[in-house]
Amino acid sequence: MTVTISAGDVNKLRQITGAGMMDCKKALTETNGDFDAAIDYLRKKGQKVSEKRADRETNEGVVVAVVSADGSFGTILGLGCETDFVAKNEDYVNFAKSISNVAMENKPATKDALLALSLDGVSIAEKITEQVGKIGEKIEITDYALITGETVVGYNHSNGKVGVLVALNQKGDNIIAAGKDITMQIAAMAPVGIDKDDVPEEIKNREIEIGREQARAEGKPEAILEKIAMGKLEAYYKDATLLNQKFVKDNAKTIRDVLAGVQKDLAVTAFKRIAIGA
Repeated sequence: MTVTISAGDVNKLRQITGAGMMDCKKALTETNGDFDAAIDYLRKKGQKVSEKRADRETNEGVVVAVVSADGSFGTILGLGCETDFVAKNEDYVNFAKSISNVAMENKPATKDALLALSLDGVSIAEKITEQVGKIGEKIEITDYALITGETVVGYNHSNGKVGVLVALNQKGDNIIAAGKDITMQIAAMAPVGIDKDDVPEEIKNREIEIGREQARAEGKPEAILEKIAMGKLEAYYKDATLLNQKFVKDNAKTIRDVLAGVQKDLAVTAFKRIAIGA
């Protein structure tokens, strides 16, 4: 079955990737209109594309990250809506905060568990349905996490659309200060994991395949494609994993260096970043 590729689809891919119109049309044609596959197609052909993915279409809403008074746990949630007008409404922001308060009081482990909790005498799921009826547009909890640790530090970006929680394995004022730097690093650089071992296998396999095809497109001999692809995977780790990223405040250091410089054996044990419209 042949998929019709509209001018709108081509323009959307161009906005996502920054690639040329004809290249975008060919990529969509070759992949039957699959945007993620089209992005990978462009990358395999050696094109440098934007880091945005097709599943990161612009949404609106607010992110709320909160840490307990003792710093032992925190919750983070994204409450999505359709328009910026609603997202900036004080009542909407307060509604997100009220859900966050319930999360902090009950420490649910999952989004489903959070939705089942009570707010104003009804479940949060029912409360969201009520709000949909009042506002007239779709509202949903886009993501949620509970993070625990010796020290948990939170960050809410000024635009209200990005939040981060990070857990570290030690306590102290210097640990909290380091945690604040780490949360801002995560907010800015969006790592996919703490270190190499945290990168999902499907992502590793995709990056290896893309690296192999890039090398082939450059005319490299078949015998060394795998070696080149593995080298590109190592480069990906440096960009995409927290400990291997360059510190945004000092590019001479990695985050691993920053942690080692604060205290011996200091480690990030968990983190969660939620972004809306990113």
